[in-house]
Amino acid sequence: MSHTVSSGWDNIDPFSLVEEEAIPTYKPERFYPVHIGEVFNRRYQVVGKLGYGSTATNRDHCYVALKVYITSTSTTQEITIYNHLKTIKSSHAGQSCLRGLGDKFQAPNPDGYRNHNCLVHPPLGMSLDQLLPLLPDRIMSCAMVRTTMRNILAALDFLHTEARVIHTDIQPNHILLGIKDHTILSKFEEAEFDAPVPRKTLENRTVHLSRSFPISYGTPILCDLGEARLGTDNQQGDIMPDVYRAPEVILNMSWDYKVNIWNVGMAIWDLFEQGHLFRARNPEGRLDDGHLLAEIQDVLGSPPSQFLARSERSEQFWDKDGHWKGQAPIPNHNLEAREERLENDEKKDFLRFLRRMLCWLPEERATAKELLFDPWLMRGLFK
Repeated sequence: MSHTVSSGWDNIDPFSLVEEEAIPTYKPERFYPVHIGEVFNRRYQVVGKLGYGSTATNRDHCYVALKVYITSTSTTQEITIYNHLKTIKSSHAGQSCLRGLGDKFQAPNPDGYRNHNCLVHPPLGMSLDQLLPLLPDRIMSCAMVRTTMRNILAALDFLHTEARVIHTDIQPNHILLGIKDHTILSKFEEAEFDAPVPRKTLENRTVHLSRSFPISYGTPILCDLGEARLGTDNQQGDIMPDVYRAPEVILNMSWDYKVNIWNVGMAIWDLFEQGHLFRARNPEGRLDDGHLLAEIQDVLGSPPSQFLARSERSEQFWDKDGHWKGQAPIPNHNLEAREERLENDEKKDFLRFLRRMLCWLPEERATAKELLFDPWLMRGLFK
């Protein structure tokens, strides 16, 4: 990089909360105080802020994406997964739909006491949750959903069948658009030089606003392997963000790669309809497993007895005959009535496609490869 920004930005009120500061668990000492223009590892110069999160802040260089983790976050699992993927010799097309890792290093915090793990990725465009507000009615067209899901299912088929990896965290903000025209990267840099983003300057740190990224129109790419697991069967533990959790996860059962299939169904609804399929919240607005299970039963019907037998926790919500006894009422939201965009045979095909993913019994959910050849997903493919 030949130039850096030194002046000309708007200053933000130091008493207002900016971006990562609004995260409930935010502690400034855990975040690296990245400055635009700063050089990492003697080779990566920051030219703009792409975003932030509860575990890392993303910056872009000429031209890679640099992910700087907070101090309390370990990248051991993510790096283990990436190292494992590099050992796999495969011609599977789904590999190209996964974001790769280019480099990794540690950056010492300016306070001299802590280190921050940093991952270097190929640059990508905006995420799908950033794209949705820019679309008519804030939802994708059928064609866009089909194109996106073909890529994500191809990536999952590779992960499940050849890499033996479970992603565990598929949602629109972990699906990013590829970049067809790489001149948008130089334009991103020039825009920061010409009109620096507003920032909040404090005594020991500066918090920059993120710069919006233009639509890049490239192939959707599945990202973020920070919660991925090696091995596709008999996994344990809490995974997946609230509304995306599969029923076996909610009920503390062992789980396998079919949690990803449930995730895909949830993500498709998010992209194609307005809002999440489930709220998972009680009347006070707090996350509530009982309310989420009641919503799932409303869509899927009562769970099979063999499913309930897999967890002692089932007894909190169903009696011995499989009848709901949870405190949350079963909503009366017919799935067919909630889907208002499609009509006739296409609506039937779409809901049948969705129900192949949303099943109580994981073994009844279709595989990624089977879903790739679903009639609804293949509509218009050979015209």
